[in-house]
Order: sequence, then C-alpha cells, then structure tokens
Amino acid sequence: MNARIYTVNANQPWAEAVAIRGEKILAVGSAKEIAGYRGASTKVIDAQGKLVLPGFTDCHIHFMEGSLVLTQVDLNGSKSVAEIRRRVKAYAEAHPEEKWILGMGWTYPTFGPSALPDKKFLDEVVPDRPVFLRAFDGHSSWANSKALAMAGITRDTPDPPNGRIMRDAQGEATGALQESADDLIDKFTPKPTPEERLAALRLGMHESNKFGLVRVHSAGGDFEWLDLYNQLRQEQELTLRFYIAYFLDPPELKPDEIEKIEQARRTYHDDWISGGVVKTMLDGVVEAHTAAMLEPYSDDPTKIGKMFWDPAKYKQAVTELDHRGLQIFTHAIGDKAVRLALDAYQGAAETNHTHDMRPRIEHIETISAQDISRFGNLGVVASFQPLHAYPDEDTLGIWARNVGQERAQRAWVWHSIESTGGVLAFGSDWPVVTLNPWPGVQNALTRKTKEGDPPGGFVPQERVSLEDTIKAYTLGAAFAGHREKKEGSIEAGKLADLIVLSQDLFKLDPSKVADMKVSLTMVGGKVVYQAPEQPATAEMK
Repeated sequence: MNARIYTVNANQPWAEAVAIRGEKILAVGSAKEIAGYRGASTKVIDAQGKLVLPGFTDCHIHFMEGSLVLTQVDLNGSKSVAEIRRRVKAYAEAHPEEKWILGMGWTYPTFGPSALPDKKFLDEVVPDRPVFLRAFDGHSSWANSKALAMAGITRDTPDPPNGRIMRDAQGEATGALQESADDLIDKFTPKPTPEERLAALRLGMHESNKFGLVRVHSAGGDFEWLDLYNQLRQEQELTLRFYIAYFLDPPELKPDEIEKIEQARRTYHDDWISGGVVKTMLDGVVEAHTAAMLEPYSDDPTKIGKMFWDPAKYKQAVTELDHRGLQIFTHAIGDKAVRLALDAYQGAAETNHTHDMRPRIEHIETISAQDISRFGNLGVVASFQPLHAYPDEDTLGIWARNVGQERAQRAWVWHSIESTGGVLAFGSDWPVVTLNPWPGVQNALTRKTKEGDPPGGFVPQERVSLEDTIKAYTLGAAFAGHREKKEGSIEAGKLADLIVLSQDLFKLDPSKVADMKVSLTMVGGKVVYQAPEQPATAEMK
C-alpha cells in the first residue's frame, strides 16, 4: 500500500497498491480498490510512497562461478599492477591455509595499450603458492610461475585448440593465457566441496536479492550443479529463480549431450528451476582479437578473429536443437559471429517450420548494419549486458581502437534493434561485471562514465529510454525465457516478485541511477530482502 507502482503492464502502467495471496498477485489498482482485499490477518507493507517495480531478471549470468568468486580475491576496480599486487598479497596473508590463490577482475588497460600481464609481477608477492587470476571478462587469465609449473606448462607446451599461451621472445610462457588455454591450469586448481558450493550459492542469492534480482538466466557453469540447486529448493532455501543452460562445447552436438539436456527439461520445469536450454560460444572477445569479424581488425589487419565452431557443424547443431524445441543462447561478439548465428537460426526455422522458439544471441558487441533488423524479423532475442558498453579506458581505448571508427558506430546497438522490432533482454554477465543491475541501468540511459565522459555519450543514438530499460530487465527478460505469462510485470495472476526502491527512478537524474538502493525484495509473495531503513511488515488488526 501507499506505493507508486510502475507495473510494466501496457494496459495499466501505474497503480497505487497491490494485493497478494500466496505466491501470486491477486489484484492491482488504486489504494481504495485494493483496501477491499484486507482481511483480519492481512499483512500490509507500507511502501511510504516509494516506487515499486517488478523484480529484475539478470538474463546472462554465471551464477555458481560468481558466487564462488565472492570468496576469492576481488580485483574489480583495480587500476594498477601495484593495486592488484596489494590485493593478492593481502588475501594470501589472510588465507594462509589456501593452497591456491584464486581471483578475478583485472582489466586489459592495466598493462598498457597492447600489453598483457606477466608472471613476474605475481612471483614477487606470492612466490611459494600458485596464483591464478582471471580477467574481468573470463577470456584471459594470469598465472604465476608456481601455477605454470604445477600445470606442466613449458616452452614446449603447444597451444590448445581455441586457446593461446602467451610467450616472450625466448618462447617461455609469460603467465598470460587466452581463451581455452586457461583450462591447462584450471584443471589443477582445487575444486570446492558441495558444502562450499552450497554456502557460496546462499551468499550469491542474498547478494542478488539485495540488488533487486528475483530470477537469473545461467549462461554456463551451473548445469552440472543442478542437484545442488534442487537441494536448496527441497530445503526451501531458494530466494531466487533459476533458468539454467547446458553449455555446449564445439566441435559438435553429441547424442549423449542431447539426452542430458532432455533429461534436465523433464526434471526441472517449475517456477523455481528450469532446464532444457542450451548455451554455446561462437567466438571470443574484441580486446584479445578473438571475436570473429567480417573484416580485419583496424589496429592489426593480420587478425580477423576466430570462430570456435565450424559453421556447418554449428548450423547442424542449431537445427537439431530447434527441432527438439530447445531454446538456444549463442555467444556472438564479432559481427561475423552475429551473422552466422542469425543465419543458423533462420535456417533452422525454415527447415523445421518452427515458430516462436525465441533463440537468443548474447553480447552482440558489433554488428553489420544489414543484420540489425533481422532480430525483429526472425524473432531472435537480443541479450545485452549494458555495463559491457561502459565507456571507460577499456572500451574507448582498446575496444574502439581494435574495431575501428566505422564499426564502433555500431557498438551495442540497443536502440536500433529495439526500434526495428527486436526484443531486448538485459543482464550483467556476472562475475565479468558487478551483479548489481543499477550501474547497467544507468549506462543504458546515458552511455557515459560516472564522471560524465564522453560528454555526449558513447554512440549516444543507441541509448534507450527508462521505460524500455526497465522492460528489458523485466517483461523482456521474461519473454526471453518463455515466461511472460507468469512474470515480468505486476498484474493479477502473475508471480508476486516485486521490488521497492529507495528513490524514484522516474524523478532521478540518470547520472545518479547507479547508486540506487533496493529497500525491499519480494519473491513469490515472501520478503527475501529488507534494507535496514525499510519498516518491518506490519500486521493489520
């Protein structure tokens, strides 16, 4: 009650109150209308005039990995090698029992325009234990000499398929690894016990609820732990809903993988956990020149990126999955990879005569102008992570330099896809960037740094309105998971997944949105997070 409710329901955009029974919304309307639903034991939440929205969905996340990262060295926001070294040293000293020092979050500009990290920087602070640190985007990693030695990486170790061991002039490994080369070390790192994973998941759910998240779409790394998610569900500990994808590695789709995916779909298909969706990766990232491009990179014309799949085998896999009614997420960053994904989805629909399958492309950092309208025409969902377009040194320096001025004008084309009929679904890619969606909301609105740079915004014509941004985190996100009839807006009959915000988004300066705090998060009619300043739920007498 006493709320300003933005429902994301086009037929009733605004309301003052909402009535909830059990897990679902009973009615939405004026304070007077909803007052009639009060009973002797009705619990009333006084929103104190604050803005209420549907709970947010993060449409692209690596939840298990992110939850575990919460327990490791946090390198996010570190701006120098010295700062990274301080954090690694402090963590190592605080955790003498840890056999490996693991972390994530370093960025490419830290090491200069074209440089990558070197093992010597880590050897000097932790010489006696292996150190293994992933870049913020998960596509490069950094190891010290101890980690390289434990993995048996020498000058004679060949580069793995779809990966690269960076070497110095003498052919020795420098400690920097790209793409699948990080598996050479990762397989030697200690694996968390089920109990440690459960503890991490609980922490991850709490953090998610604190930021206003009610559902996440896993884009890899969670499928093999479905039993742990199910254990939390059986113990009634879930406070977050999960849509969990099977990660399909190239070079092909195998029969035993199809059975695993089908089994997950049969087993998990309720409001809390759903399977039966597939994620795969076509290419890498622009910063490492591994995103597949139609034309050579502007800063290095000898490079054109790398397609992780043989195009014919990828199309064959997509057609088979589509035939079975399985939704597909494809990571495609370069314009060539985006085109291949669109071609594959179009071919599958034509071959199978399927409709409304809602295949998705994840990231879409660059795109050919002629492919923009194909999202709407083909019914392909555009799954973006707004904070990836944050115009910091990495984006304006390395990313824009690598793709060149002409292609940079089609960077993260949110508005262009939405205005040509495509559906936007927003997420974070946590732990690549923060789990907190509000910096992403701000960047969708401004495409400027928190300092206001660049003054006009980075490719400002691709900004989206506040209404469209909210929709991409709510109803668009629900559509992207085939759940728009059950969630994504505040209307009668839908799940009671709501958030109360500390400030009114519609009255707030867009440059202040990143600082938004959530006062209360409700999932399935239950309050799962309440900020200290939010009054406790009052019971009507």
